[in-house]
Amino acid sequence: MSEALAAPQIRAVKKKAAGSSFYTAMRLMPKAEREAMFAIYAFCRKVDDIADDGIGTRPERAAKLDSWRTDLDALYAGKTGGEARFLAPAVKQYGLRLADFHTIIDGMAMDVAEDIVAPDLPTLDLYCERVASAVGRLSIKVFGMEEGAGFALAHHQGRALQLTNILRDIDEDASIGRLYLPREYLFAAGFTSLDPEMVASDPRVDLACRQVAAMAHAHYDKAQAILGKKPKGRIATPWLMGAVYSEILRATEAQGFKPPRSRVSIGKGKLLTMVLRAQFL
Repeated sequence: MSEALAAPQIRAVKKKAAGSSFYTAMRLMPKAEREAMFAIYAFCRKVDDIADDGIGTRPERAAKLDSWRTDLDALYAGKTGGEARFLAPAVKQYGLRLADFHTIIDGMAMDVAEDIVAPDLPTLDLYCERVASAVGRLSIKVFGMEEGAGFALAHHQGRALQLTNILRDIDEDASIGRLYLPREYLFAAGFTSLDPEMVASDPRVDLACRQVAAMAHAHYDKAQAILGKKPKGRIATPWLMGAVYSEILRATEAQGFKPPRSRVSIGKGKLLTMVLRAQFL
């Protein structure tokens, strides 16, 4: 795939993201950085679709992920890179690390190997590390942040964002046989069965969700502390992402996690206020 042919692929993810808080945050960045971020996002969408679309057997989907590993290795070896070729400009300009791309694929492979159902806390943390914090490590390269503060930010904000998404997607995940709430919190809430749809339909799920929310808040707080020190780099975008999603989490907590649930979003006025604050950074 030539760079020219990759452009429609990037435009497709832009169109899908249009109107989202992610897209708003990306627009705070200069064009070159923004294009690199959309390339990273396009990669994440590609491998996430393999994990989630249910097309093919598990071995077939695992083989598709392995094909991405092979293409990435080829790209970093100076070859064409196959499906991963569209990442070449971002990799070259921002020094994106091959290990982080592989780690993201490792996270998707966890979903392909078996449907994740009530993992223990260490497994949940490993999953968040792979599917979210690794994305953050790629992102901070584009933001121009140094690895020390940047990787610490990726660690905490990646986990915070992923835990927030887990709490927003309980019903959607249960419909495909998945449940990412940790078993320790579910057992503490009184569950004896970990069937995803049963858990999602039981009011006691609220107790487990609030413990997950507390975990997310702790990570948001640590991420904001890092950003508050004004580290080198374009920090407006990660600041806005953290501000928006932590507000979504607070609004979701206020609504409660008992069924029936509705997906919370923040209003345009509040988002605009956050954007203005971010621009001062």
